[in-house]
Amino acid sequence: MEKLLKNVGFVVLAFLLISTVMILYSGPKQKPKDVSLSEIVNQINNGQIKTITIDANNLAIELNDGTKEKSVKEPQSSLTESLSNYGVDKDKIKEVAIDIKQESGTAAFFGGVFVPFLLPFLLIGAFIWFMLRQAQRGNSQALSFGLSKARMTDPKDKNKRTTFADVAGAKEAKEELGEIVEFLKHPKKFISIGAKIPKGVLLLGSPGTGKTLMAKAVAGEAGVPFFNISGSEFVEMFVGVGASRVRDLFKQAKKAAPAIVFIDEIDAVGRHRGAGLGGGHDEREQTLNQILVEMDGFEGTTSVIVIAATNRPDVLDPALLRPGRFDRRVVMDLPDINEREEILKIHMKNKPIEKEVNVRTLAERTSGFSGADLANLVNEAAILSVRRNKKTITENELKESIEKVILGPERRSKAINKKEKEIIAYHEAGHALVGAILPNADPIQKVSIIARGQAGGYTLSAPTEDKSLHSRAYFIDELATLLGGHVSEQMFMGDVTTGPSNDLQRATHMARAMVTRYGMSTLGPRTFGKKEEMVFLGREISEERDYSDHTAEAIDAEVSRYISDAYKTAERILTEKEDILKKIVAELLEKETIERDEFNKIVGIVLPEKENDKEETKTV
Repeated sequence: MEKLLKNVGFVVLAFLLISTVMILYSGPKQKPKDVSLSEIVNQINNGQIKTITIDANNLAIELNDGTKEKSVKEPQSSLTESLSNYGVDKDKIKEVAIDIKQESGTAAFFGGVFVPFLLPFLLIGAFIWFMLRQAQRGNSQALSFGLSKARMTDPKDKNKRTTFADVAGAKEAKEELGEIVEFLKHPKKFISIGAKIPKGVLLLGSPGTGKTLMAKAVAGEAGVPFFNISGSEFVEMFVGVGASRVRDLFKQAKKAAPAIVFIDEIDAVGRHRGAGLGGGHDEREQTLNQILVEMDGFEGTTSVIVIAATNRPDVLDPALLRPGRFDRRVVMDLPDINEREEILKIHMKNKPIEKEVNVRTLAERTSGFSGADLANLVNEAAILSVRRNKKTITENELKESIEKVILGPERRSKAINKKEKEIIAYHEAGHALVGAILPNADPIQKVSIIARGQAGGYTLSAPTEDKSLHSRAYFIDELATLLGGHVSEQMFMGDVTTGPSNDLQRATHMARAMVTRYGMSTLGPRTFGKKEEMVFLGREISEERDYSDHTAEAIDAEVSRYISDAYKTAERILTEKEDILKKIVAELLEKETIERDEFNKIVGIVLPEKENDKEETKTV
């Protein structure tokens, strides 16, 4: 409708423009004076007229002084005859130059036929043509409504081609997908021995772990067309459109075979059927049914492989995951420290990085970062370097970007009075000192009282090596570290504030998880409670209570005991190391930020290097 209104407005505007031009073109620059034939006779007799131009019955008169006049003669008689009837002097009329203008056929056509008759019909015809064209375009859009919106990447386009060399880490995933590449390159080798390549590969992993990039790398390595579409692009308001687009997508892929079809966020259409509020006519279910039919309908010789990605495998329909459809599942984990180092090097490849930058140190500080987080980190460092008018990216910008990604930008302009600044310093110093003293807590990387995001200050701690398993001793030391800020405020400022609220929440959650999920309590090696996620209500989670009220009281008692023991541990450490704590506070109030090496020097921690700085032990 909006396009139709635009076209109508264009036609009206064109009509007004043409009319204006014609009026300006046909109209004289200076409007002549109308005179009668009797006045013309008097002017001729007085010798005032220089020329008379006859154009049909119209008379254009020019006087000796250059004045323009106009008149009309009688249609049935000539000019001289009309003037003679009015008593013109025959001798004077001979002195006037009379010019008879012959009208050309073209001018007569435009003046007598085209402008008054044909031009309006042409404008009306143009308007009707625009209307019909718009209607035809609407029909073509209606016909193409059910066509696939998949974007195809040409394998011959080297600028958009991605290979395994562009994907750092994920060694096991590359090995699994290497068979797919080999099949697409040499399918006869598999078919001759009776082997069938998986029809579908499901990439599982957290957001930002490189699922889409890995799918592109498979197509790039195999050199085949890559059809990329998101699961949400199938679903429309009208039922049946999604299924039509699925049919068209697989039709295109079969024509371009061997090819790869990549469906990103397949959980948008592949959710468990029957869990929603609609019936079997639901658009999402129709689309899913068509995907299942198309994957079953592949011939054995069709070299079309479907790769799908999701971070919610728990909500997918079982029919989608059965053998014969998505036979193979490839897990894309968060990168470990070595993989993070490789990923950082790839993103730093085309950027002016200082030679002194220690990528290993950056990898240590980015525990839990995904590939997308690391790419964002390097980009933020580049933006920060430009803001500081630097030509290269230094380690300071990279470290600062880590904190920006985790906590948010610095808020140095935030007004903090002297009392609050001192409270924040004692709070962060309490966290840092308790974490540094306890042997199983993560090493302290940085302490700062500069506000970032919602935090008034922060203590950055990260393990030197990635851990997939955490011990009970680790959790106990982390609980004491979390409570260090609360204890420090109470001991040295005489009161507590709202600052430790997030620390207390995290500590309570950790202690409860130790009791109810990990079996790390006197209640024995069992779990308490069963969590169920309501699929059709999004992320809503309900907990089924499978224990008695007496057991609930015991769970609460165990959680309180863990919190109480952690509080006593933090209180003991801060009492014994009060002099060190005050040194840290003084340094924070003066410099606002303490880096790892300076902090270790104040506390007296020695970190002997082992195996290229990959292992560290704390000695206080």
